[in-house]
This record gives sequence, C-alpha cells and structure tokens, in this order.
Amino acid sequence: MAISAFDHPFLCGLFGDEEVAVHLSAEADITAMLAFEAALARAEAKAGIVPAAAADRITEVCRSFRPDMEQLKIAVATDSVVVPELVRQLRRAIGDEEAQYLHVGATSQDVIDTSLMLRMKTILSLLASRVERVIGRLDQLDRAFGEQPLMAYTRMQAAIPITVSDRLRAWRDPLARHLQAINALEFPVQLGGAAGSLDRLGNLGDQVRAELARELALSDLRQWQNQRDPIINVGHCLSLVSGTLGKMGQDIALMAQSGGEIELSGGGTSSAMVHKQNPVAAEMLVTLARFNAVQISGLHQSLVHEQERSGAAWTLEWLLLPQMTMATAAALRLADQLVGEIRRIGTPA
Repeated sequence: MAISAFDHPFLCGLFGDEEVAVHLSAEADITAMLAFEAALARAEAKAGIVPAAAADRITEVCRSFRPDMEQLKIAVATDSVVVPELVRQLRRAIGDEEAQYLHVGATSQDVIDTSLMLRMKTILSLLASRVERVIGRLDQLDRAFGEQPLMAYTRMQAAIPITVSDRLRAWRDPLARHLQAINALEFPVQLGGAAGSLDRLGNLGDQVRAELARELALSDLRQWQNQRDPIINVGHCLSLVSGTLGKMGQDIALMAQSGGEIELSGGGTSSAMVHKQNPVAAEMLVTLARFNAVQISGLHQSLVHEQERSGAAWTLEWLLLPQMTMATAAALRLADQLVGEIRRIGTPA
C-alpha cells in the first residue's frame, strides 16, 4: 500500500508520472550525491588541495558504487541525513590511502542540496518541454477554431460574445510567461562547509566552488544553505504552471457542463450512468492546481531558517517539493491529453 497518490498501485494511473518520478527516486538521489563527491574531489585536486591520484580513485569508485541501502536507512533514523553513512561506506570502498581525501571541506547539506539541484534541473527541462507541447496544441486549436463564437462569462453570468481565440489566449499566454520563468531558473551548486564559510578550504574556497559548479553544469552561487530562495523559485514556477492549467481545466469542465461549446473524446465513464462522459482530465487539473496552491504556502515556511542551518525548515522541503513536482508533472501530462481530446470548441452557427 502506498501513502501518496503519485505512486499508489492504481491511483498512479491518474496521478503518476514515471518519466519524472525516476529522477525523484532514492537511486537517482544517490547517483547525484556520488557525482557531487567525485566532482568535489576533482575540483579540489585542480586547486591542489587533494592529490590527483586520490581524485581519480574517488571518481572511479563513485562511478560504480552501490551503497547498502538498508544500512543507510538505519543510519538516517539516528543521523537524520544520509550523508555520514554514505561517506563511511564510500571510504571503505575507496581504501585507506585515498579515502581521507573524500568529502574534504564539505558537509551533508552541500551533498543533499546539490543532488536536488542536479535532479531538479533535469526535471524542469522535461517540464518545460511539456509546457511547449501544450502551447503548441493550443495554437493548433486556435488555427482550427479561433474565429468561432463563444459566450463570455463574468462572475458566472453570461456577459458578451467573444471568440474562441479570446478564451484560448487566457490559457496560452500565462503558460508562455511561465515557460520564460522556468528557462530563467538558476540551479546553483551548494558548497558551504560546516557553517557556510568554507573554513576548511581557506582562501581556495571560492575557486573550488566555481570549479565544482563547472564540473556539474550548475550555476555558481555563494553558499545558500540558509537562504532558500533557489528552492522557492522552483516551487513557485511549479505552482504557477499547475495553477494556470487548473484555470484551463475549470473552464473546459464548465464548457462541457453547459453543452454545445466543446466536444471532447476520451474516457470518463460512469458506473451508474452509461450515457455520461465525465471530463476527468479537466477535473484533475483543478485538483492538482489546488493541491500545489496549498503546498507552496508550506514551502515558503522553509525560508525561515534559523541562524546558519535549520534542520526543521530544511527537511520540510523534502516533504513538499517532490509532491509539488509530481503534481505539476501529472498536470502537464493530463493537460496535453485533454487539449488533444478537444474535437470542437466554439458555439455552432
């Protein structure tokens, strides 16, 4: 039995998204953490902090290392973070001589935050492609039906005649703006050490961080371990996208309710009323928009980081951001499906 609808045995048929979920898996997280440790060793070797041979050995081990996941689980129960045990296991695999050069100057949050940024960069690229696809489908509808008449509704009451193009623009234009916002997102490396000052790296800290960012193809931002706006910016984009798709879903459900304004294909059968075709995808867009609207308020709570590091605010992100990511992925998948199922839009002459 699953706790989340996103990986529930059958609810995932509606809410799930395997393409995105794989990047939120424990395996993907560990792979990204190992990439951090290998890249850090190479960056420190370039700065003369660790021997080149040690960096090569660390890189070699990180490429093929498979941790004892059960032992990681046991350790997290007491340490609250996975990194101390992961580093212990890695050091055993590397061997005594080179192991001392693993994780030099870094702390657990550096590894975990950088892993998250690596994976969110990939995920947001996938989601941006989906936004582009939905925009393209809306453009196709505009070319086919844009001049057809519709009745405008203000405050749920019939207002004045408009065209299908007018309605479609209200769906498309915000998505185009959100796409720009996604493409402008920065995914920074995290390297601050024990308290954000990179004390163990001395005057080479900035150089190592810049090289680490280059190695991992992330942006170089001075430590942000207690400045969580990079996380909030990602969550904000997710909520904007799902919210705009929720508005589109609500409009389509209302158009289907009034009859005559839209024709949909697809599923939505009823067990009690065989004549019905429920606008399932449209309804789920509303649900997912409201879900993310709630989660983003919680994510903003993680901005309140006391002093140099917060355990409470930081771990709150682990509960909220993956759920928001999956909700947005599902919303974009459903929106693509829904717009593709529109056979006609507009009031018949």
